[in-house]
Amino acid sequence: MNMKKAAAELLGTFLFMTIGYLSVAAIGAAGVPTSGLLVVPFSFGLGLLAAIFAFGHISGGHYNPAVTVAMILDKRIGINDAVAYIVAQVVGAIAAAVLVMLVLNQGAVSAGITKPGAGIPDISALLIEVVATAAFLIVILTVTKRAASMAGIVIPLTLVAIHFATATLSGASVNPARSIGSALVGGDLSKIWIYLVGPVAGAVIGWLVFKYMGEGADVA
Repeated sequence: MNMKKAAAELLGTFLFMTIGYLSVAAIGAAGVPTSGLLVVPFSFGLGLLAAIFAFGHISGGHYNPAVTVAMILDKRIGINDAVAYIVAQVVGAIAAAVLVMLVLNQGAVSAGITKPGAGIPDISALLIEVVATAAFLIVILTVTKRAASMAGIVIPLTLVAIHFATATLSGASVNPARSIGSALVGGDLSKIWIYLVGPVAGAVIGWLVFKYMGEGADVA
């Protein structure tokens, strides 16, 4: 178990989630009309970009248990390191949520809890999370293998796109740590199962598609 890499995952997730969680609070505190559909997606995407460039060279920049699950399946990380990564990711997200609560209030954290949009059944939100996470992981697995120098840009932009597409439908989690942090500190765990099951199932499906398609092999 590499503790330096685990520490990088904790710090990176903390940075990523602090920027994302604060963006939700900032929308609520804005004194002028501001679209959360612009601010929040870009904040999470750019927060991920910052975390990748700050600590990704140390740990690989997972910052998401779903990513780590896919990396286990693809044999890019061992089980012991993977467990340390996932624990670090969850701790980092919780720490970010606690920071937002301390500097603002619990309401600012609860505003960022991932949950189905108005009129969206739980099962629909679950399916959206599965599909969105699968797509996210296909991109991550492919770009990190085929064009690693572009990963720091491609992955955050993909997350922005996912937020634009799914934020008002499923809450655009695709990351169990992101949902655990806000739900636990925000005080509402009623929908957390969607954001544990969906992203993990999506990670497995994404990896299966990646493998079936020849790991991004060139088409003749």
